[in-house]
Amino acid sequence: MDGEIDPEELSSLLSERGDGSVDEPLRIVDIRDQRAFDRGHLPDSECIPFPELTSRVAELDDADRIVTVCPHGVASRQAAQLIGSYEGTREARVESLRGGIEAWEREVGELVTAGAESQAENDGTDEGPEAPF
Repeated sequence: MDGEIDPEELSSLLSERGDGSVDEPLRIVDIRDQRAFDRGHLPDSECIPFPELTSRVAELDDADRIVTVCPHGVASRQAAQLIGSYEGTREARVESLRGGIEAWEREVGELVTAGAESQAENDGTDEGPEAPF
């Protein structure tokens, strides 16, 4: 693990990436479960729940920089250490978002939410039939 990144710095990286001035593949890994992710997550982030991390860490092999995200910035430090110890990501810069989602909302403010229709598509689940009334 290479430490922590502040929400403002990550926001700046995302802005630079959007304007084409940053080349390095940045992966933002939200370690919360899919439902929490769908309720609100950082732009351009992907959901890899913490319990699935060891079996899915190979998905991050192509990244030059990885930022892990959780609600308060505690579990994401553990996730960053786990990712950083994986052979396929040893060359990557691996950081945890300082203060987590809570700090991002306070300091940057923008979260992306998934709509009810896209939620079922994203996680492959069917929440059952509509209520009859």
